[in-house]
Amino acid sequence: MGSTAMMFKALADENRLLLLRLLLRRNCCVRALARQLDISEAAVSQHLKVLREAGLIFGEKCGYFMHYTVNRAALKELSSQLSRMAFSAEQLPCTPQHGGCSRAEYDKCRNAAQPQAEHILHVAENRIFDSKGSMNMKIAVTYQNGLVFQHFGHSEAFKIYEIENGEVKNAEVAPTNGSGHGALAGFLKQHGVNALICGGIGGGARTALAEAGIELYPGVSGSADAAVNSLLNGTLLYNPDTVCAHHHHEGGHDCGSHSCGEDKHGCVGNH
Repeated sequence: MGSTAMMFKALADENRLLLLRLLLRRNCCVRALARQLDISEAAVSQHLKVLREAGLIFGEKCGYFMHYTVNRAALKELSSQLSRMAFSAEQLPCTPQHGGCSRAEYDKCRNAAQPQAEHILHVAENRIFDSKGSMNMKIAVTYQNGLVFQHFGHSEAFKIYEIENGEVKNAEVAPTNGSGHGALAGFLKQHGVNALICGGIGGGARTALAEAGIELYPGVSGSADAAVNSLLNGTLLYNPDTVCAHHHHEGGHDCGSHSCGEDKHGCVGNH
């Protein structure tokens, strides 16, 4: 088993966290994981290598393919260590209000820090609201027949809503013209989109959207118009951990041929 530091370092990556969550549900091979996260098999293999070296997963050969499973004992031990740290912190005696600083030094540090904290909060609010507290932005929704389309990478169109003062002022459907997974984030950025509502979405697309500065609200279904109104009202229900499961085995890789089970969207190891 790897050291605690190695395990924390291994988990300090969004794609590796998503891989671990998928493997907690079922044993998978590299190809099945790559399809579900919408990243290359080479990238998945590299992430799995880091997780395996940290002692967080095991690999087991099944026919021609290696299936991976989570080392639950290692996860439990990591959780126990965090619990012990939290418990120890609760038992420590309270420190004086000013720590090792004099009252004057404490006040000086506190006053110097306050403008920065307020600025950070203001910037976070401005991702949705303007300086007057009004919402001015563009929201895109993966779109098909009035509904939130459930596979980001296969979206043939987005419905883009222009928001002014917290209300929809205009909405139009923008065809993607065959843009693939990698180009869709750029497509949205070119249209000035600030936030995206969608169904399933892979890890690579998440990264591209984050780099484009687009806020993501995945795991949404139903009416596209209703979803946008819910977001504006602060009542949108979404699942930040949603991954894209609308993939099928291709290229001669038949899960049935190596005991993957009946799940068509990801290998189910029967070990």
